Amino acid sequence: MAKLEAKNIVKYFEHDGQPLKALGGVDLVVEDGDFVCLVGPSGCGKSTFLRIAAGLQQPDGGQILLDNRPINSTGPDRILVFQEGALFPWLKVRDNVEFGLKIAGIPESERQEISNRYLEMMQLTKFANSYTYQLSTGMKQRIAIARALVMDPAVLLMDEPFAALDAQTRDLLLVEMQMIWQKTKKTIVFVTHNIPEAAILGNKVAVFTHRPSHIKKIISIDYKRPRLAEDEGLSKYQQEILSELRPEVKKVD
Repeated sequence: MAKLEAKNIVKYFEHDGQPLKALGGVDLVVEDGDFVCLVGPSGCGKSTFLRIAAGLQQPDGGQILLDNRPINSTGPDRILVFQEGALFPWLKVRDNVEFGLKIAGIPESERQEISNRYLEMMQLTKFANSYTYQLSTGMKQRIAIARALVMDPAVLLMDEPFAALDAQTRDLLLVEMQMIWQKTKKTIVFVTHNIPEAAILGNKVAVFTHRPSHIKKIISIDYKRPRLAEDEGLSKYQQEILSELRPEVKKVD
């Protein structure tokens, strides 16, 4: 069953006083419980597509449906995790995680019960009363993910959340992200420039073309989990992704 469906999404931006077509008709079906990774050349509009799915931007053509209903604005059914965690440094970890619940009017005792579950899941329990500025970039991303999950969104949208991390931290979070997905059964759409990362995380990888972009191919990855960065069995999927992506990266405007 389609959870999220994009139909002919078109988006223009202004560049040097002229319209620039970023998205040239993106069609994508994300099934309930999918983990779909989006890869493509730099500037092809992957993050723009994610912001449209989140309701932060409006397309110039086409529409995105969530549970067969058009998306016209932001909503708690879609939470976007950015590359930078966008946390509140004046709040403690627990308060950051509970922020959306507090805004939604959830009583304190219930907020704590919910946040405790996700603090534990993200291995943040002992840091609950720390301020975010005291923690590493990797820990901040754990907080951002926990803050998104407590809202129980229908779809979790992630825009290169591990791009700024060192390799060791990223490898750890890649394993944890798979475990979270398996535990929560969330539908996840995840933008990345990292081909191994896409092969590790995704049960599907959607390859975007050069701008004006559309989806060139969707590659299904049926492979055991948890998947590890050093697993040589993933290399054939990485090569397939790369073979689709390389010609698009070589194109110039």
